[in-house]
Amino acid sequence: MRPLYKTGAFGAALAASFAAAYGIGDAVSPISTDTDGGGGHESAAHSSPVPGDTAPGEAARGETAPGDTTPGGLQISEDGYTLDLKTPRVAADEPATLRFVIRDADGRPVTDYRREHEKDLHLILASRDLTTYRHLHPTRAADGTWTAATTLPDPGGYRVLADFTPAAERESLTLGADLAVSGTYTPDALPAPAATATVDGYEVTLDGTLKAGGASDLTFTVRRDGKPVTDLQPYLGAYGHLVALRSGDLAYLHVHPHEEAHGTAASGPEVAFSATAPSRGTYRLFLDFRTGGEVHTAAFTVRAGERATPTADERPDTPHDEQAPHGH
Repeated sequence: MRPLYKTGAFGAALAASFAAAYGIGDAVSPISTDTDGGGGHESAAHSSPVPGDTAPGEAARGETAPGDTTPGGLQISEDGYTLDLKTPRVAADEPATLRFVIRDADGRPVTDYRREHEKDLHLILASRDLTTYRHLHPTRAADGTWTAATTLPDPGGYRVLADFTPAAERESLTLGADLAVSGTYTPDALPAPAATATVDGYEVTLDGTLKAGGASDLTFTVRRDGKPVTDLQPYLGAYGHLVALRSGDLAYLHVHPHEEAHGTAASGPEVAFSATAPSRGTYRLFLDFRTGGEVHTAAFTVRAGERATPTADERPDTPHDEQAPHGH
């Protein structure tokens, strides 16, 4: 693995290539429910990139910034490890159990992992239109099979991202596979960039800019009823957990605050991160934070190289503060 960035005391590694995505538009696409030949490496169909998703001055989707490296989560196999997804299809709005195995270069299930951020493996599920998001912590059987229970509300194409570090390796891996959720698919438009998101009665504001090919600081401030929230609880060893996905191919960045919860970090209202965007383009940020024993997810749309607050030309006639995604 080639390390691309670090966040405080944490290092993260991102890896190589995949392309194509479900578009954002008015087309209605049925998702096949045929389960014959249900191999774990089967992919859902892909559509063309979305016209108009690249902001003025940005590179076309998938084009990386000069000197940059493509991120993780875009391929099913890397460095001798493979994500074997045993459940490539589920039904929309029905309880489902995802099953998968991480296999080594000899095809054997991996059963020994390095614990990262309090878990052996982090599982991210995201719809191709980035309006549904799950951060799950599956359980592993003795034979190496992982299982995770979830309900995905809307049909369409989803991406399954497994973030883990085998015990035999020093660097983490993020592998990805496609998941089809049956039903008639009408993708939602990606929400406009905004500096404020509202979730479960909390208002979260974002200050900072993603920078293509370089590290940048992102600071989130949590308020409730206009008052700063100072009783954030540790979640995965920190007071906040941030995942960034690139619109189009769902390239994955996994970042953490500058300081761990057991270190010198304050328990709110601010949680700060350092992150590197692998290219110019539009990204969706998912911030997990915990209060009162409950995890909340605030979502933001940002464009690498632009501040979270949109310009006057981008600002719609009605307020566009973000609402919570289909999250935890």
